[in-house]
Amino acid sequence: MFIEAINHRAVNQYVYARDKETVEILLETKKDDIESVELIFADPYDFKGDKWQYNTIDMTKSGSTKRIDYWKISVKPEFRRLRYGFRLTDTEKTQVVFTERGFYDTPPADIGNFFCFPYLHELDIFQAPDWVKDTVWYQIFPERFANGDASLNPDGTLPWGSTDPTPTNFFGGDFQGVINHLDYLQELGITGIYFTPIFKAHSNHKYDTIDYFEIDPQFGDKETFKELVRECHKRGIKVMLDAVFNHSGYYFEPFQDVLNNQEESRYKEWFHLWEFPVKAEGHPNYDAFGFVASMPKLNTSNPEVKKYLLDVARYWIEEFDIDGWRLDVANEVDHAFWRDFRNVVKTAKPGAYILGEIWHDSMPWLQGDQFDAVMNYPFTNSAVDFFAKQEITAEDFADNLTGILHMYPANVNEVAFNLLDSHDTPRILTVANDNKQLVKLLYLFQLSFTGTPCIYYGDEIGMTGGGDPGCRACMIWANEKQDQRLFSFVQKLIQLRKTIPAFGNKGTFRFLAADNESNTIVYEKATVDEKLIFVINNSKNKSKVTVKELANQTAEDLFTDETFTFTEEAAISVEPYGYFCFKIS
Repeated sequence: MFIEAINHRAVNQYVYARDKETVEILLETKKDDIESVELIFADPYDFKGDKWQYNTIDMTKSGSTKRIDYWKISVKPEFRRLRYGFRLTDTEKTQVVFTERGFYDTPPADIGNFFCFPYLHELDIFQAPDWVKDTVWYQIFPERFANGDASLNPDGTLPWGSTDPTPTNFFGGDFQGVINHLDYLQELGITGIYFTPIFKAHSNHKYDTIDYFEIDPQFGDKETFKELVRECHKRGIKVMLDAVFNHSGYYFEPFQDVLNNQEESRYKEWFHLWEFPVKAEGHPNYDAFGFVASMPKLNTSNPEVKKYLLDVARYWIEEFDIDGWRLDVANEVDHAFWRDFRNVVKTAKPGAYILGEIWHDSMPWLQGDQFDAVMNYPFTNSAVDFFAKQEITAEDFADNLTGILHMYPANVNEVAFNLLDSHDTPRILTVANDNKQLVKLLYLFQLSFTGTPCIYYGDEIGMTGGGDPGCRACMIWANEKQDQRLFSFVQKLIQLRKTIPAFGNKGTFRFLAADNESNTIVYEKATVDEKLIFVINNSKNKSKVTVKELANQTAEDLFTDETFTFTEEAAISVEPYGYFCFKIS
């Protein structure tokens, strides 16, 4: 037994409150080393004489990678308190008891040795808005979605889609253009819009804010934005705005005051200035986003800055009834600010969604006191590497996703923001070398995976584009230039996600197989009442796989409505880039 590979700590994501009655516990062991794990548990005060009255229950292997087996269990402590340990049996029937203070042959008499979950406080439970679990998002870059009011066009606006996007050109996208196409989004099945910044700014991308309380005039006015939100809500579509609180723009009034008045400026503490005079060209002599002089970093620990930004957070919820905030460069802002931000947002609208832009392991922000979710780039990278780029094997892909699912508590995973591309990345069809079969597989996996999926505008009709600025082209509205078959496929997936509980977030996810030779993956989505088994062939060759979970079963393929009756062998032939979703009767 490799005891050095046995891993658990009494912290997130290894133990946490799933809800007000349930505690979930996770243990890691070496791959294929441990045959079974029992949880030893009881209330810390449950004694008869001097003997602790513990119970045992078998844990379930919830996933495996090349290195790690994951074991999980849910328990409902009667009095909300819990002491616990683990009894592990290896493949040679050797047993050990694992506790916070080490390893024993039998459960130690002193309960001080065991792991401790002191008390299940309802206030400590990670609670994200329930509606997010069933939301399918659509990301809109407002300048490039639709031009609905030419009178708002900035000087030099180009005819729609007349040339390639650049970092500085304008095509006149606005709110009226979005309003005009809400029926299109409703037809697709979208239930949430994520807008990149809409506030007054100098650039076409608007991440260089001039005024956080004003809408950029090229998009419209506040009344038009209110109408947009109202029209979205009529259609069951939530609205999330992008907030850039890490840095401002060059023309932000307080920064202009610093440049004009230097050390005499009343705003000099609003920024992280190194020296005077402040120089806003070349390599800046102050903290900025990267080393971009036009984006000076805000000092969010300064009380005036904090009040200004928190007032912004409250204003757009209270005045315009928005449903969420996406937070740019969220990991470079202090945790204390985000805790105050959450209090303000949740007071203004308890059901608001708070999404942080963080590209790496984000557990420090996901303890229930800051964000509801982060942009799930670990998911993005693995899905794109496997399907679009064909750069990793089926086993590596399954390993990566299994690791991601065990990186966070289950209630965190349910609201993770799962994107395939964005305004910051090349479009998925371009990454896939224009192979739409691969893009369909990407969408199939994304829309059947745990979390809340997001589609980048235009991907659903086959738009292409490299990295910024190529990925920011004008939306194509001419029907003859749209891929209607791809649109219908995505529409079908969204409908399945909405109507079949196991397909969406109500189904638990686990890989059943990952075959490198055929590049085929098999995974299960299951609820108490239904089970779906997905088979995806991510190769240009026909594959044959055996799925023992389908042995002697009758199942319907959700894509063809064909019924299959499987024998004991349960062998399945899958066409190149083919797929099945079997619903077991």
